[in-house]
Amino acid sequence: MSNNIHDYIVPGGRAHLVGIGGVSMSPLAEVLAGMGMRITGSDMRESATVEHLRSLGIQISIGHTAANVGDVDLIVRTAAVHDDNPEISEARRRGIPVFERAQAWGSIMRSYKNALCISGTHGKTTTTSMCTHIAMAAQADPTVMIGGTLPLLGAGHRVGQGDTIILESCEYCNSFLSFFPTVAVILNIEADHLDFFQDLEDVEHSFRTFADLVPENGLIIANRDDANTMKTLEGETRRVITFGLSEGDVHAGDLTWEKGLPAFDVVYRGEAFAHVSLKVPGAHNVLDALAAAASAIALGMPARAVEEGLAAFRGAGRRFEHKGSCNGAEVYDDYAHHPGELRALLSTAKTLGYERVVCAFQPHTYTRTKALFDDFVEVLRESDLTLLAEIFAAREVNTIGISSRDLANKIPGSRYFATLPELTAHLKEIARPGDLILTVGAGDIYTVGEALVADVI
Repeated sequence: MSNNIHDYIVPGGRAHLVGIGGVSMSPLAEVLAGMGMRITGSDMRESATVEHLRSLGIQISIGHTAANVGDVDLIVRTAAVHDDNPEISEARRRGIPVFERAQAWGSIMRSYKNALCISGTHGKTTTTSMCTHIAMAAQADPTVMIGGTLPLLGAGHRVGQGDTIILESCEYCNSFLSFFPTVAVILNIEADHLDFFQDLEDVEHSFRTFADLVPENGLIIANRDDANTMKTLEGETRRVITFGLSEGDVHAGDLTWEKGLPAFDVVYRGEAFAHVSLKVPGAHNVLDALAAAASAIALGMPARAVEEGLAAFRGAGRRFEHKGSCNGAEVYDDYAHHPGELRALLSTAKTLGYERVVCAFQPHTYTRTKALFDDFVEVLRESDLTLLAEIFAAREVNTIGISSRDLANKIPGSRYFATLPELTAHLKEIARPGDLILTVGAGDIYTVGEALVADVI
């Protein structure tokens, strides 16, 4: 039995996907089926995604049992599926190799001429989405995997027939080290996922290992404005293209702002390459657009595609996403769950001309809240009013004894809410014209904004 997944990802091969309805598992199933593999799968519940896969001829069982594992060559599982899952146990008993989702995507990208992998502590989803817009405008017919929904695709993925694959590449659990990038983008590096990484140095080591996956004739695109990224890439022998707001191989020239929205020239090695007018606010989005433009340049895409693609980009799902209004206040939702992301969001919000910025924040995981506690306190003081929902546990159990109430005790004027309905009711009560209400976090805080604008409280 081989331990190399590449030996199994072949036409006629038989794969069973555990958790097949997930956001990156379902496109994986489509791509593998498109390569001529025979795919089966299982998931905990019925969904539109499951129905779509069934329409492609993929047999899917609901619920996890050993009997779901048929005559297959390999198992691919999502990260949420652990060794005690009955299908994984059955595969081990029968000697069927079990691989992780990231390993399968890594194997797939080896068959593409261009594998563009976008990494970074923040901005991955937005930049991957921007790159997708540009590639579509260039008619590159890309295969895409994004960690959020992109309105252009009506989904978080796309299965194309071109020679380019674009993947959001996450460092958590070193999953991006299973990839084979020809172009690796590093947007920024900060201490995060400290339930897995030991410290910032450990995170930097992971990103350097990721950069070193690029072949000698490949390319690394790196944020010149981010000190940790530049430190991580010291001594790198592969070709590096840098981007930055005012300096770097690719940077912004003649940057102007109108009603909070930026317009600028993409300057490449001293010459204007394209002129971009963004429909999303904030300097962080300018940086993401520069990274996307640098990626397009690296892949030989025309300036026209950069201009058209970025002009059409209105944001990815849960990235400063306008939900509607409540009592004359405008309600936006954002996925920010790290102090650096919060700082970018709140500094942008303060430039948009609202009388009051109200930030309803739900911290994500106990370990992150504890490790970055002082940073959260500092940045959450920047909004005019901070309301705190209880910490979203995600994959964790609260063995630390930490609560959002601890944050509230350190932030003047803030309030803590034990439940989302209580938070929603309070927002409805205080919302007024001139307010920008932000529901922020990587958990289920977005349901607060949806309830506000639907007026179902």
